[in-house]
Amino acid sequence: MSYSVQEVVETIRMVETENLDIRTVTMGIHLEDCRADALTETKRRIREKIIRHANRLVEVVEEIEREIAIPIVNKRISVTPIAHAIAGLSVDDYIEVAVLLDEVAKEVRVDFLGGYSAFVHKGMTPSTSALIESLPQALALTERVCSSVSVASTKAGINMDAVSLMGRRIKDIAEATKDKQGIGAAKLVVFCNPVEDNPFMAGAFHGFGEPDAVINVGVSGPGVVLSAVKRHPDADFGTLAETIKRTAFKITRVGELVGRQAAERLGVSFGIVDLSLAPTNAIGDSVAEILEAMGLERCGAHGTTAALALLNDAVKKGGAMATSYPGGLSGAFIPVSEDNGMIAAIEAGALSLAKLEAMTSVCSVGLDMIAVPGDTSAETLTGLIADEMAIGMINKKTTAVRIIPVPGKQAGDHVEFGGLLGRAPILNVNPFSSTLFAKRGGRIPAPIQSLTN
Repeated sequence: MSYSVQEVVETIRMVETENLDIRTVTMGIHLEDCRADALTETKRRIREKIIRHANRLVEVVEEIEREIAIPIVNKRISVTPIAHAIAGLSVDDYIEVAVLLDEVAKEVRVDFLGGYSAFVHKGMTPSTSALIESLPQALALTERVCSSVSVASTKAGINMDAVSLMGRRIKDIAEATKDKQGIGAAKLVVFCNPVEDNPFMAGAFHGFGEPDAVINVGVSGPGVVLSAVKRHPDADFGTLAETIKRTAFKITRVGELVGRQAAERLGVSFGIVDLSLAPTNAIGDSVAEILEAMGLERCGAHGTTAALALLNDAVKKGGAMATSYPGGLSGAFIPVSEDNGMIAAIEAGALSLAKLEAMTSVCSVGLDMIAVPGDTSAETLTGLIADEMAIGMINKKTTAVRIIPVPGKQAGDHVEFGGLLGRAPILNVNPFSSTLFAKRGGRIPAPIQSLTN
């Protein structure tokens, strides 16, 4: 890859004044060959394999960071979904595996390890049931382990038994980590149509079609896009889309460089560049502020969903020109607790849970890092998850729910998670009951559009 002098100067400006960074370099590691007859031997093989591939991950990424002078914020690992790679274990055995994964993550100095996961969108096995049962204790006993559960897909429909179970487990996880404001629930994602090469947590896992080890990169860049939009206050939407496309192209070029360098130096495959705009609590690093710079008084005002659709599409088009391997989730994230603009919009009364749900029909993921009152019932969480899964199922896209019922908190209170997880106002949930709906169980059939083979 070669770069012009102008491109280098522009990149330096993006880093110095517009919060450009590479959000994450994530190494995916295949673990299906680690299963042995005895749990002790299985754990030994898991530990040995992760360390063999990832013991130089942080060192190499920091080396690249120094050489190109661009911050690379997170270094992470994803592994094959544990309930399937290491099948046939008991609840206690899975908890032991979670603790081992946490220990190895600390040993190789990565921020998070994802893949304590299960796929149950069409039904559950004894292994997936045991892993889901283990979640409250597993996420309470570990710091860096992240989990995801796929409960729906466009092809299979929505497994409402699993959705109801996850509603109850999220409550259990929040209660098991109530001394840390329910933070365990922030490490769990419930998915519809999950992708297999997503480098972002908490939903990263190493998919079944992936190589033995691979490097996937997630770029960031809300601040850069915000600056570009602000430079065109009077442009029409066509010009605005073209401006965002060109900006996304430049951001993705940096991600491609980092990913290929890291893969080559670590001797593993290069996977994908995830084109997502991922906000942080840094000033000017907000997706909500980009939408407001398009002309909305506050994020959440009428027009917000249309603005987000334009942003998401333009980012994908620009990024796809810059890399042959776009992947992951690729779009705009709207995590409430990690975006100062989203937080301000909620505090101003402009943005509600209902509007956030509408926005997820056109953005990258779904209801992300949303704090709700601790006394929210499991049935209400079930209804909320089911709604989001339906959006993903019908629109053939990934959707997810990462919601935290914060013990002891009520609507209007605030919660501070710290670090990248940020802080959030507690949002109101709809007070009317979903209990009878949640108790029906069974599977919501896939839409007719699933018959494409």
